This record gives sequence, C-alpha cells and structure tokens, in this order.
Amino acid sequence: MVHLVCFVFWLNETNQTDQTDQTDQIDQIDQTDQIDASPQGKGSETFYRQEGGSQTRDEWREARGTTFLLPLVHASRFTILGSNVDTAIRHPHDVGMTEQIEQALVERIDKHRIELPVLPQVAGRVMALANDPSADAARLSALIHQDQALAAHVLRIANSPAYMPRTPIASLQHAVAMLGMSQLSEIAVTVSLKSVAVKIAGHEEDIRQLWRHALASGAYAKEIARMRRYNVESAYLCGLLHAVGKPVVLKTVSAIASEMHIPLDPGTVASFLDGYHPRVGSLIAIEWALPPQVAETITYYRIYEQAPSHKQEVMMTCLADRLATYILVPDSFDDSTLREHTVFADLNLYPNDIDSLLNLKEKVLNLVDAMAQ
Repeated sequence: MVHLVCFVFWLNETNQTDQTDQTDQIDQIDQTDQIDASPQGKGSETFYRQEGGSQTRDEWREARGTTFLLPLVHASRFTILGSNVDTAIRHPHDVGMTEQIEQALVERIDKHRIELPVLPQVAGRVMALANDPSADAARLSALIHQDQALAAHVLRIANSPAYMPRTPIASLQHAVAMLGMSQLSEIAVTVSLKSVAVKIAGHEEDIRQLWRHALASGAYAKEIARMRRYNVESAYLCGLLHAVGKPVVLKTVSAIASEMHIPLDPGTVASFLDGYHPRVGSLIAIEWALPPQVAETITYYRIYEQAPSHKQEVMMTCLADRLATYILVPDSFDDSTLREHTVFADLNLYPNDIDSLLNLKEKVLNLVDAMAQ
C-alpha cells in the first residue's frame, strides 16, 4: 500500500501568518518531526518521531492545539488499493476545503455519529462455534444450512480451484470431511461478511479493491502463521478484518463532501482512509465484540511495536497487509523495498522464507478470486 507523506498546518485564530512564514514552518516540521510513513518504515501509521520517543496523531495534535493532518502532495501517487493516481500540489483553498471535511469527519467519529455495519448473525455464530472446542461438524453444517444462499455460496467456493477438491463436493457434510471445520468456518464467515459490504454510489470499484485486499491479507496471514506455527484461524480473521474501517471512512467522507458540495480527489480520499480507518475499525471491533487479538490488530498493525498484548498477531498482519498490496498493486513498491521492511526480522523470517511467501502469489490470488465473486 502506498504510504502517504503528510504535513501539518497550524491553525491559529488570533495570529495569522503569511505564506512565507507557513512555508518556513512546514520546512521546519519536515526536518524536526519526521513522519514514519515511508514504504520501508515500520508500517504506515502516521506518528511523529521526536526527541524522547514518538507520538500518535492525536497526542501530537493535543500537544500543539488545534491542528489537522492534511496531505500536501508533491508529485506523489495515491491509491485506494488498485489504481495509482497522479496528484498535483494542492492549492491553499483546496487545503481549506479538505480541512473542513476532516473536521466534520473527526466530529462524527468523536460523537459516534458514524454508521457502522451490522455483524451478520450467522458470521457471529460461526466465529463463536469455531472457537468452541466442543463444536462438531454437524453443528457447523446445521448452522450454515439455516441460510440457503450462504450454504450455496459456501459450496461453490469449496468446489473452486482455490481449494482443489479431489472429487466434487455435493453437501456441507462432504465439505467438512474434505476441507475440515476450520476452512469451512473461514469460508462461511467470509461469505457472510461480504453480504454486509458497504455500498457507495460511484465507489463500487474502490469497495471491490478493498475487499480483495482484505481477502489477500487474510490468506497471507494464514500462510505466515502456518510458517511460524501460530494459530492459523485467528491469523486469518486478523488479516481479513484489519482494515475493516476503510469502507466506513470512505462512505462517511463521501457523504460529508456531498453535503458540503466539495469535490474530492483520489489523493484526499486515500489520505482519509489511511489516517482514520484504525480508529473507526476499533469502533467496529467493539460493536461486533471481535476477539481481542483482532481488535488489537486493527489498531496497531502499522505500528506493531506499540501493540500491548498480541504483538505476534499484529506483526503477522502487518506483513500480510504488505504482501497483499505487493501482489494486488504491482507498482506499489519493488521487491527490494518489500524485503527491507523490519517486520521480516522482527518475525524471525529469513530470505528463503520471504521467497516461499512470494511463491504463494498464485495460490493467494486463486483464493481471492474465488471468495470475491
């Protein structure tokens, strides 16, 4: 995923500075408060390194009063997850309009005026069943059978090239026997979550790209967990839901821009998604009562060194996110940039492990294609 370089503008109602002073301030911030948002940095969460440690976006703002994080673009390229867009230097009046949208977005988040998706009942029950040691195949099959559309979709995916059944799978019981409860649970949860995907007029392709990225991240998280002998089912869920807040941010920002009659360029949209989806995703995690490791992953996957309790799952998701971006957005960053990321060393993965993960590209893409239909 392309990471966004952002500059901070001071807003002072009583002391207005001219453009020259503003430029000097921006240059000073760029030199002293470096933003760790480079492709090879530890993730892309925008936080500020200063003497004596680092600060989150909100801590940085609070320490300096009323400030807003606005993207000032210098011949950069942005992507929501699939098509890069060239952007030009933003004019002062553009910055002001963007700032208005951001202020409205923050206000809606703070006042819980964001419309959150509802967790499908079947998905919640399947997740609970998957974590129940006493659960058996018959209970899982009966649960999926309660939703005929879900059952048909699960069988279609189970028969796809992604799972390569030796013989056609004709029933859910047969699917459990062939794939096992874990894989069948994953398919059922994924299909049911897709049914509540956010719908935004004019952003259908963006939503499709976000969903494919979620699927690829889940698939890669499983492979990384298997390589490191961690819980594969938990890793898949972390990867699948780590950016669950992005569609909600996209819908909210689009609505705000429409209400204010302010046009949105792709770079601005991408910056809002990148900057605010962890916070919105955390609200969804609470609303859905997601497992603690999933909730922590949503918040910390781009700043995994700050994860308090489930650092391994968070690190694996960070890597899964980057690998998903690498295979879905070919010009996002090159092979050497991918390999330079510190998460590989932090996970004790070696060059041959990286090669093995990259060699799974076709397998992951087959799974994404099967699940995304």
